[in-house]
Amino acid sequence: MLGGFFALLSAATFAFNNASLRRGVLTGSVAQAMAITVPIGVPIFLFVAAVTGSLVAVGQFSNKALLTLAAAGVIHFIWGRYCNYRATRAIGTNLTAPVQQSTLIISLVLAIWILDETLTPLRLLGIGLILLGPYYALRQENNKDNAAAVTGAKIRTEPSAFQPRYAEGVIFSLLSATGYGVSPILVRIGLEGKGLGVSIAGGLVAYSAATAVMALLLLWPGQLRHALAVKPESAKWFTLSGVMVCISQMFLFMAMSVAPVAVVSPINRLSVLFRLYFSQLINPDHEVFGSKVILGTIVSLLGAVALSLSTDVAASMVPATLRPLLQWHWP
Repeated sequence: MLGGFFALLSAATFAFNNASLRRGVLTGSVAQAMAITVPIGVPIFLFVAAVTGSLVAVGQFSNKALLTLAAAGVIHFIWGRYCNYRATRAIGTNLTAPVQQSTLIISLVLAIWILDETLTPLRLLGIGLILLGPYYALRQENNKDNAAAVTGAKIRTEPSAFQPRYAEGVIFSLLSATGYGVSPILVRIGLEGKGLGVSIAGGLVAYSAATAVMALLLLWPGQLRHALAVKPESAKWFTLSGVMVCISQMFLFMAMSVAPVAVVSPINRLSVLFRLYFSQLINPDHEVFGSKVILGTIVSLLGAVALSLSTDVAASMVPATLRPLLQWHWP
């Protein structure tokens, strides 16, 4: 249950980060967003690691673990984040969400193939509910007539000034899903099953590697000058986004240290629902909104509960004739 709780907190803070980022790219560029949100993670993780006493754990990682965590940082914080920012700038944070659900499939397939994790009936049920919840919520987002009939509320649509670039948005959403899908597997491998105490140290390694790569990219002619030319309004939202995504990654690393990828990744995808709430709060005039969000949230949260619930606990709550079914697993 602890891993599922951390994954849920990660999903909520990641969604707030997306809404903040969306606000920032209205007046700033993707390169400026990367230049702020990636390096800001190092001092935050360093401070938390020092306070919690986990800083010493950095020196206890094997060379393989350090390389794996560094690779996870570059793939997630550079590749995945850049593609996510491009997609968000092109079509908005709400419209990128359905496509990025493919992250879940990538993570689960790799977890079964590489980490020898298994699928159980509870996990299959949870995965199905988590995928079904966003389907209901996002499907209803485009149904203005039904939404108005149910809520009687004013339905906001994207202003004519914002013209989504669908091809660019869908392509970069899919590309971001590859980064966000592979990185949890690398994190799980890099943490070497050492538990919650080393998760912050692992995050520090990942962020440091990504920051080093970002520094090299800023050496490209004109990039540093462009990054420093960020407008104050954009800088404010990019900074908030960077802090929130850093906190999200802390929760994610903590979740990965105590729970299987097959549990953490689906719950983390609940960010797709949290995005709708935070987008309406922060960007009411730059996204498309509708109704049925409550139904989608309930369905997905039931999926999160199913994923977090131990098979043994669930088996003790059902008749003996159903226990063999719950204890089935694949492979």
